[in-house]
Amino acid sequence: MTSPSATASASGSRMRPAARARTTEVVSLAIIAFLVVAAVSPALLAPGDPLAINPLDSFQSPSPAHLFGTDESGRDIYTRVVHGTRASLLIGLAATAIGLGLALVFGLMAGFGPRWLDFGTTRLLEVLFAFPGLLFALLFIVVYGPGVVTSTIAVGLSTAPGYARIIRSRVIQVRTSPYLEAATVLGRGRTTRILRHVLPNVAGSLFVLATLGVGQSIVWASSLSYLGLGAVPPAAEWGAMLSAGRTYIASFWWMTFFPGLFIVLSAAATTLLGRAIQQRGRES
Repeated sequence: MTSPSATASASGSRMRPAARARTTEVVSLAIIAFLVVAAVSPALLAPGDPLAINPLDSFQSPSPAHLFGTDESGRDIYTRVVHGTRASLLIGLAATAIGLGLALVFGLMAGFGPRWLDFGTTRLLEVLFAFPGLLFALLFIVVYGPGVVTSTIAVGLSTAPGYARIIRSRVIQVRTSPYLEAATVLGRGRTTRILRHVLPNVAGSLFVLATLGVGQSIVWASSLSYLGLGAVPPAAEWGAMLSAGRTYIASFWWMTFFPGLFIVLSAAATTLLGRAIQQRGRES
């Protein structure tokens, strides 16, 4: 016979992971909410001008007057980090949209097309997936030139093969489902079946992939800006701020620490939220 204390202990051990998961979700949502507010209305959080210089305040360490310190030109780093949220998030969202859009096309071609198209598309995706994504982005920028738009497209293209493989497997699962076979027997056209049955059932996977992909795209885009291939100083963008602060990292750590911290927080928050949504979908 199981004692009450053992039962309570087992129940508590089951509740602790759930409680930790809820805490993680709440923290992730709080970070994302802060980032959304900073992107939509940065003046609410930092009313100053992110490009305003004040040489007399250069290289000030973090203090009540300058929460994140100042840079070599006396610009307030907190203001720049907050105002840089919009640029960084827009780049991440745009790159993710490009990657998912291409992945959806390739996934539908491979999973819903004839056998020869599936074979050819799958082989192409395998070759592209085996190629390092960031290296592919660098090659694209070498061909078309550096810049924010180019780096955004490059990141989107480099993430598309991984997304396409996932979408293809999901489309194949839907294609072999009874309700889609019934729609085929009833004479529904291919376009109708895709729009009414395939896309609604793939939408959940797309949302999870988008949530997971935004953080990765932000990190990759910031890496390209750090290398001088995306946004360039004095732009208020996290990667550009890292690039500008690397010269002074040994003496003035705050110039790179806080932009890097926001890159990590945004990537971690979106990834953890995406994994939480994915886990809930598996449990339901």
